[in-house]
Amino acid sequence: MSTDKTTATTATAEDHVVENPEAPAGAVTVVDPRLLVREQGLAGYVTEFKRKMKSGDLGSIPVVIGLAVIWAIFTSLNSNFLTAGNLSDMSVAMVGTGMIAVGIVFVLLLGEIDLSVGSVSGVAGASFAVLNVTNGMNEWLAFVLAILTGTAAGALHGFFFAKIGVPAFAVTLAGLLFWNGFMLQILGDNGTINLDADGVVAKLTSYYFSDVAAAYGLAIAVTVIYFLSAFFGNRRREAAGVPSQPLSDTLLRTALLAVVAFAVAIVFNQYKGLPLAVVIFIGVLLVTDFVLRRTAYGRKVFALGGSVEASRRAGINVAMVRISVFAISGTFAAVGGLFIASKIASANQGAGGGDLLMNAIAAAVIGGTSLFGGRGRTWNALLGVLVIVSIQYGLALEGIASPVQYMITGGVLLATVVIDAVTRKTQKTAGRA
Repeated sequence: MSTDKTTATTATAEDHVVENPEAPAGAVTVVDPRLLVREQGLAGYVTEFKRKMKSGDLGSIPVVIGLAVIWAIFTSLNSNFLTAGNLSDMSVAMVGTGMIAVGIVFVLLLGEIDLSVGSVSGVAGASFAVLNVTNGMNEWLAFVLAILTGTAAGALHGFFFAKIGVPAFAVTLAGLLFWNGFMLQILGDNGTINLDADGVVAKLTSYYFSDVAAAYGLAIAVTVIYFLSAFFGNRRREAAGVPSQPLSDTLLRTALLAVVAFAVAIVFNQYKGLPLAVVIFIGVLLVTDFVLRRTAYGRKVFALGGSVEASRRAGINVAMVRISVFAISGTFAAVGGLFIASKIASANQGAGGGDLLMNAIAAAVIGGTSLFGGRGRTWNALLGVLVIVSIQYGLALEGIASPVQYMITGGVLLATVVIDAVTRKTQKTAGRA
């Protein structure tokens, strides 16, 4: 009886083997992981993990391990690193750069780059300050117009790239210079405009939900949303007759997420409470992840990152998708710029400069988004910016100068790109790319 059962299980798995006739000899055979887990239980997890390692499908494993190592090192050097206050401050500080990195993820999925996001973020902060503080415009109207300046700038870059044929590197490099000059021009001779400490923008990073129920409520909401998304997604797969994750797998993943979410909530409640900036950032990540993974538009973005010519032959309006992606990048650059202006409660001539551009691009890449296009998620921005901010705060606690910070961040970025390149080669060898 046990032999017959084993034979039946093997046959079922083989029915769902994904064959690639163009794969080189010795390529790793890909079996749908949902079937392995469903039919083999814990052994299925082990088999799937081994397959991923052999095929170079590392996912977010390297960055999670790297983050754990960074936290362990800085905690051993200074016990204040993992205190509630420091972790809460880190979470707020990362939002501005993280928002910009979300837009960068969209551009990188196309296999392109946007060098203008730093300057565009500075223009957004300056525009709000000039419209609201200098000219007395309503705060919310000035807020919306400031974000739209980023959208317009990104769409303009996308037009020159998609319609005129100017390389994205060149047009966004020109944008970096132009928008930086534009920001300096509208700020005027004074160069600095202070924001209302009780205003809309200032509260983006200064407001905290002090009630403990807020942090726990967000943890519950994130966990429930994940479970419902996974559960009903599996139901749709089962109805369509395609492999789906077993309920036990969904429950395990949900439980792990709940542990992390509630641990974060406990940390926030030990300090000032749940930061408004974190709530907005999590909301943005949820929405953008849904757009990329669950909508036709998201599939078009991934398709362009895989092959432009194939996308064109499939009927995708390549030019419009490219323009829209750069508009999205500009929009999130503007949003990030407003969060950065909120953090310092002013708009000044240094906004958008320094290492902001490098950190935003590095955050997207370090988090797991491929520089070669076609692979990545907006959640990568969260992981990547968390690594960068952890390095910054850890070194600051030790009183180490910024040059060392640049060298360490550069080393982490290089290691990530090397892993990405090696992963792609491994996937080609395995017949998956």
